[in-house]
Amino acid sequence: MEKIVDLDVQKGIKVENLVEQMYNTGFQATHLAKGVKIIEKMIENEATIFLSFTANMVASGLRSIFAKMCKKKIVDIIITTGGAIEHDFIRSFKPYVLGDFNLDDKELRKKDLNRIGNIIVPTNRYVLLEKKIQPLFERLYKRGRLTNPSEIAYEMGKIIKDKQSFLYWASKNHIPVFSPGITDSAIGLQSFFFKQEHPDFGIDVTGDMKKLADLSLNAEKTGGIILGGGISKHHVLGANLLRGGLDYAVYITTATEFDGSLSGARTKEAVSWGKINKKANHITVNGDATIVFPLIIAKFL
Repeated sequence: MEKIVDLDVQKGIKVENLVEQMYNTGFQATHLAKGVKIIEKMIENEATIFLSFTANMVASGLRSIFAKMCKKKIVDIIITTGGAIEHDFIRSFKPYVLGDFNLDDKELRKKDLNRIGNIIVPTNRYVLLEKKIQPLFERLYKRGRLTNPSEIAYEMGKIIKDKQSFLYWASKNHIPVFSPGITDSAIGLQSFFFKQEHPDFGIDVTGDMKKLADLSLNAEKTGGIILGGGISKHHVLGANLLRGGLDYAVYITTATEFDGSLSGARTKEAVSWGKINKKANHITVNGDATIVFPLIIAKFL
């Protein structure tokens, strides 16, 4: 058994050195350090790496980390929500602003300001989205009546010039972005508007299934870096079910497991379903991804 070692924190300490010390700290610090080692093994063993995250994270400063992971080709596949795609796209043209968790939401509504925790999104950002995405839908429509979420994400990335955007780098490096619930977003709302004039237009979420399945089933090893929960998390797990589960998995979550929710489920629960292999190297880190994930991923950027 390894002993607990006191942290030696000094002014100017490198993040990598601090995280390395955390391995013998105990509690979630140990889980965080173990997460780093698992990601290291994913990369060393050339696993096909799935990255999933939720929309709120892209509204935050984590966005540029996802972009850098795509730029450096650390990840091979992204699975996320429609909201994450819209936030990345909008922020490529107009910023979001810092607010406070305790602002008066009734007053914000009067001022056309929308709150995501302590992040403020002016409503006019969605006017910008509409102006840019309707012509994109028109171009996709001319190619064929149905499109797939990954095609929409790819085309959005081609429009973007902002190098802090994960869509920009995903498109540039041909990293597929899958979004099985894309219609549950402002992009979905815009598709509804587009269908009023083009009733045969549709987003076929099943159209990406073979592409995703091929990537998973043909991979020698797979790893999942899963931030938060919901449909993004479950789609990663589902994509790996038929191949015997993920070989490596790192979860970061603030949710609890005691209500039986997928978002709160630990990696060990996925083993019971065969979504993570029983021989896999896996860990769940409890914590806010805006704090935890930069510490975990810093070594690889």
